[in-house]
Amino acid sequence: MISHLWRCRERPSLFSKRWFNCWAKRLFEFPALVSASFRLMRLRQRGASIGGGTIVSPSDISGRLRCLRIGQGSFIGRVKIQMHASVEIGSCVCINDGVQILTASHDVRSPNWPLIAQPIVVRDHAWIAVNALILPGVTIGRGAVVGAGAVVAKDVPDYAVVVGNPAQVRVNARCHELNYNPTCFLGFQAAWLGRPIVSVQKR
Repeated sequence: MISHLWRCRERPSLFSKRWFNCWAKRLFEFPALVSASFRLMRLRQRGASIGGGTIVSPSDISGRLRCLRIGQGSFIGRVKIQMHASVEIGSCVCINDGVQILTASHDVRSPNWPLIAQPIVVRDHAWIAVNALILPGVTIGRGAVVGAGAVVAKDVPDYAVVVGNPAQVRVNARCHELNYNPTCFLGFQAAWLGRPIVSVQKR
């Protein structure tokens, strides 16, 4: 991660006001950058496959880490991921704090109450908002949005917006031409790469 940021860093004119601002922010954010890099290293050592530029916050990820695959440029907040089956997360995905991704449940119809595990897939550019719950066997489509606190028990189509418990598809579909990287909004990323464009809507 550090080498990637160095190669792709913003390069303002030497000793300009922007140059001093950039390097002040980089020094301030350096501990967070080191911590994030160390966290990725530990996850990879335990068997997880994680693409370049992805950020994983301190999270509760339990089970078989070799079943976890994350693409490039994704942001994973402070989440809980239960790894009884595989979890595949695409590129440029944003998963906010408090999200729970559960790959197993019990069969309540059986007298033996067996554990049933099913994989979960989150496609590129999907956004799962705070405190959402993703249940076993679900696929979140490309560019789909899962609203805050939603409970998702069925597949979400590409570019759909789902909300509620149980999650239901809203009429307003998402834009199909997505080209952002959610990690660019993080402090230590922005310190090296420059701030992303922020749109402010007036009421």
